[in-house]
Amino acid sequence: MFSPVPASQKYRGRIAPSPTGHLHVGHARTFWAAQERARANNGTLVLRNDDLDSTRYKMEFVEAMIEDLKWFGFDWQEGLDCGGEFGPYAQSERQTFYEAALEKLRDRGFVYPCTCSRKDILTAARAPHAEDDSEPIYPGTCREKRKAESGNSPGGFRVPDGETIVFDDGGFGSQRFVAGKDFGDFVVWRQDGVPSYQLACTVDDAAMRITEVVRGADLLASTARQLLIYRALDLPPPRFFHCPLMLDENGVRLAKRHDALSLQQLRGRGETPETLRARFA
Repeated sequence: MFSPVPASQKYRGRIAPSPTGHLHVGHARTFWAAQERARANNGTLVLRNDDLDSTRYKMEFVEAMIEDLKWFGFDWQEGLDCGGEFGPYAQSERQTFYEAALEKLRDRGFVYPCTCSRKDILTAARAPHAEDDSEPIYPGTCREKRKAESGNSPGGFRVPDGETIVFDDGGFGSQRFVAGKDFGDFVVWRQDGVPSYQLACTVDDAAMRITEVVRGADLLASTARQLLIYRALDLPPPRFFHCPLMLDENGVRLAKRHDALSLQQLRGRGETPETLRARFA
């Protein structure tokens, strides 16, 4: 069991959209849960811009993101547009934080050089789990390479095969994932010179003193991976609260490709934040 930050510590939550498309009602529901939990705990809500995906990031989405959030009724006390003690609040401006964490992981032997492309991993891996289809089990192609060199070369995180990662989730209860079975080694530094989602989120949530991460249930397995990074870096993990995903009429998880359900489109059709929030009950 991983010991999270103590509940007595002042509550700090966050919402962390990525500017790769317009926010949709599914995002809003998860973010609203984060805000409600921050309010219920008399805490601070942080707005972070997770803008590492340079191939899909557009400045117009950042501006639209802030506009949509304010229209919907979000009220954050710290973050991208208002500053705070733990900035900067855009991941694209936090490279030095990630480089320092990567070097520490290398020095401690958790990271090895990995030059596999995503296509290589997908080709060699077994079929991914339905509930986490974004990250297949890594086949270990580069695992026996010598210790990763310094610098920003691509790197993979070596998981402790056979160890059961256990944590209590605020939304879904006790969770158990077996390293090497439910998930395998994963990339922490990509070939394009930026950190992976797993490393960046771990580093930022720790640096910004987040005490509870509220996000969608599709990231439950990612939590197991991130807990290993927290431990490797000697950082206390936050508590986690995963929310059920919002599905479309066909039972498919909402994504940014669902333009008709974007907050901009819904607002244009005359929907109000109050009527949309009523659907969350």
